Amino acid sequence: MTAAVRRDPVVSTPYGAVRGRYEHGVAVFRGIPYAAPPFGPRRFRPPVPPEPWDGVRDAGSFGPTPPKPPYSEAFQKYLSDPVVPGDDCLNLNVWTPQPGPSARLPVLVWLHGGALTRGSSAVPVYDGRSFARDGVVLVSINYRLGVEGYGLFPDVPANPGLRDQLAALRWVHESVAAFGGDPDRITLFGQSAGAISIGALLAAPQAQGLVRRAVLQSGPPEAFDREKVRRMVRRMATRLKIPATAAAFAEVDRELLLRTQAEVGRLSSPVLGGPSFGLVIDGDLVPRDPLEALVDGGMARDVDLMLGWTSDEYRLWLVPGGLLERVDRLGAVALAGAMARCHCGTEVPRGYRALHPEAGTSEIVGQLVTDHLLRMPLHRLADARPETAHVYEFAWPSTLPGLGACHALELGFVFDTGDVPESRKLAGEGAPQELATAMHQAWVRFAVDGDPGWERWNTSHPVRVFGSDEPYTEYGPRDAELALWTAAEPAPREPAPAGPADNAPLLAGELRSAIRRLRRSAAVRRH
Repeated sequence: MTAAVRRDPVVSTPYGAVRGRYEHGVAVFRGIPYAAPPFGPRRFRPPVPPEPWDGVRDAGSFGPTPPKPPYSEAFQKYLSDPVVPGDDCLNLNVWTPQPGPSARLPVLVWLHGGALTRGSSAVPVYDGRSFARDGVVLVSINYRLGVEGYGLFPDVPANPGLRDQLAALRWVHESVAAFGGDPDRITLFGQSAGAISIGALLAAPQAQGLVRRAVLQSGPPEAFDREKVRRMVRRMATRLKIPATAAAFAEVDRELLLRTQAEVGRLSSPVLGGPSFGLVIDGDLVPRDPLEALVDGGMARDVDLMLGWTSDEYRLWLVPGGLLERVDRLGAVALAGAMARCHCGTEVPRGYRALHPEAGTSEIVGQLVTDHLLRMPLHRLADARPETAHVYEFAWPSTLPGLGACHALELGFVFDTGDVPESRKLAGEGAPQELATAMHQAWVRFAVDGDPGWERWNTSHPVRVFGSDEPYTEYGPRDAELALWTAAEPAPREPAPAGPADNAPLLAGELRSAIRRLRRSAAVRRH
């Protein structure tokens, strides 16, 4: 007697029914539109609802990915970024162990990273089957990227990519019960640009009440300098010989726009700065700086938080393309560039040298910039929310040369997808399954009840360390470095380079040339 064939799962959404697939014992729905295609008259504009459909729409494959340039060859060695062609790119995916309104399971909503210029929900590392296996509904979304999502124009509202994320979050809140989720137990989690986006959504008046918990991995709440974003748009407009308006950009072929964006963006990097795309204060969805709104403004006070970073974030920015060695060769010049980037005086890097006498220049520069851009604001947020915050550090080093515990390395452990080749591109061979189990279960526990398994933030600064040994709690592991910033006197915006005064003009010119060379060879992005 043959076993009964399991029918494909069918779920109704506000816009029509979708048919998924059963895979690995869980129901999977891919490519569900939460907004209309953002092209034609809708290009560069806020998202609008999708057109309803009749019958049952197939949701067996990933939907189209938003337009994006490929990673450079140096980064393709470590990071995967599949492309699915098509216009209907504002879509999402759902993994659920029990489709149907009676389950009321906790929900995790994933926002991918990629510097707001790359990435998608189709990256195999982000497969949600392990979360569904463990009783959580996992939703991952696509949103507009680069100039399409974060260009700043005078004739359209700012932040359309963030508005996409808000539209997806509203869709989840309204629709996830039919997939087995509990709309009152939604946890947003994201890494790098995804975490930065979560910070903005938590602070957005329009998103209040949509989220119960949030995980910010290697990305702080922040707003970008509007002038830097405008500069990106103006430089693209100059190359394209068109006005810097959304109306003019909307007439440009997508592929040409992507090539121009990639050419202009080559001179920017997380370590070295430069013009870039990012969330900006717009007086509407982002009415003020998100970190200030969360720390001082009382926004999202009832949202549980988990915040964290990796031990060697900067190595993903510097190892591809050989920048690590170049920074070491530049020595004091590179250190002066980092001081200018972080607006600090010489006492801060001098303190880092005293704390880490064995460290090379690249490590001092990397940790200095990481602390300034990432760990300090996350510490500040945790200090403002001790009753709701948990903090972690991912410390397991990749088995690939030079990467250490770099940016994005933790993702295969969080999703428990270390078995896919795309995870091994960054982790190498031999990633410990027991570490993936521990980390993945901490995220599951946090989604269930807000307790990942270690004590909340307090004056002793407990940090859960996920490294080569059993996870353990360390108290104040970054306090000595971060204290250097509070102790330092305010520094000028562009401090004079180190060296004898009569050599300052020569060294300043060398610094400018060195930073230009570094930026040209970087071609790196926050992932």
